[in-house]
Amino acid sequence: MGYSWQFVLINKRKMAKVLIATEKPFAAPAVAGIKEIIEGAGFELALLEKYTEKAQLLEAVADVDAIIIRSDKIDAEVLDAAKNLKIVVRAGAGYDNVDLDAATAHKVVVMNTPGQNANAVAELVLGLLVFTVRNFYNGKAGSELMGKKLGILAFGNVGRNVARIAKGFGMEVSAYDAYCPAEAIEAAGVHAAASQAELFETCDIVSLHIPATAETKQSINKALVGSMKKGGILINTARKEVINEPELLELLAERTDLKYITDIKPDADADFAKFEGRYFSTPKKMGAQTAEANTNAGLAAANQIVGYIKEGITKFQVNK
Repeated sequence: MGYSWQFVLINKRKMAKVLIATEKPFAAPAVAGIKEIIEGAGFELALLEKYTEKAQLLEAVADVDAIIIRSDKIDAEVLDAAKNLKIVVRAGAGYDNVDLDAATAHKVVVMNTPGQNANAVAELVLGLLVFTVRNFYNGKAGSELMGKKLGILAFGNVGRNVARIAKGFGMEVSAYDAYCPAEAIEAAGVHAAASQAELFETCDIVSLHIPATAETKQSINKALVGSMKKGGILINTARKEVINEPELLELLAERTDLKYITDIKPDADADFAKFEGRYFSTPKKMGAQTAEANTNAGLAAANQIVGYIKEGITKFQVNK
């Protein structure tokens, strides 16, 4: 479904209004950069930061044409309240915090900003892996990443950056992506695994970079992870919903050689924490938490809003 006609309606009004709605705010330089882009285009910018109740968001969206969000939820209720809304941009790659069906029903374009956080997430992956193979810096001898075989599940922007950095560590890198041709993976200097199963069976470490979809939710299960070699490490900086937590807990109890490292605290965090020395979760999701990624994603979101309102550009639309 296309929405290119909507930007004409906005241009007929005196000024488009753009809202930054962030429960967890952008860094000040990012807000300043967004402000410069939005106001430079002749639009009005409104700011809602550190809000604590949904009612505050519902009030703030009442008269806006565009919204920039981070992990904030945009559901049918928010869309009902935003009578003038034409576009929502999620500053980041994932967009499962936006109800795409409801947005489409309201004729609201939804975009993400792919690639802006990719290097930050990739660096976190390798940082967590060094931390893990060195036994969480507990003073005991660990191992090195050089020579280890790393499997990357999904070869998008983050996966490609993980591969780039991992090769710098001297790791052997394989990847599997059901939607990326093997030729494209091989062109990046990475071995293309024939299947997801092969990736888990042949790699010492598997790093997850898949979205949470109907197809992938709960897909990382006991059978798949249980096929990993002795001493295998599963690392998840994607979405917690892709993990079948009950089955992974059962597997960790049976396979005392396996480790699970994640940037998304599981629902069953207390149960996973019982596997001391084999489980680690960051206190909160840290993948995109760098000054550079914060700014890059915010500026990209602002530019995409200007491009859509002024020219009808829908390059990064995700609810077509």
